[in-house]
Amino acid sequence: MPRAGCKNGVPVQPLTVLTGVILGSVASIAFGLAVSALVSVLADAPQLAAELGTLWRHTLVFTGLTGICGLGFLGLVKRTRWRWYAQALMWAALAVVVRAYWPR
Repeated sequence: MPRAGCKNGVPVQPLTVLTGVILGSVASIAFGLAVSALVSVLADAPQLAAELGTLWRHTLVFTGLTGICGLGFLGLVKRTRWRWYAQALMWAALAVVVRAYWPR
């Protein structure tokens, strides 16, 4: 008898869950940054204009990381041949972003 919540009796692997949590977290950061940038553009406030370039850069970084994490998640869920390459790329990209944003 298949276990509850399992498709075709195959349970969800812990790495898939962890990747999903990371994907959701990074996507929410990217969305929050994008909304902040959009509000800053629409507000047309001169004091926000100086920070707008940095805000857009951070938005692009986290949007790219969201795409990479999505690729890693999709590879695990679909159990593709390239899933481990996507995982390696995801963890490497995450390490680069953590290193770049970690306070010194």
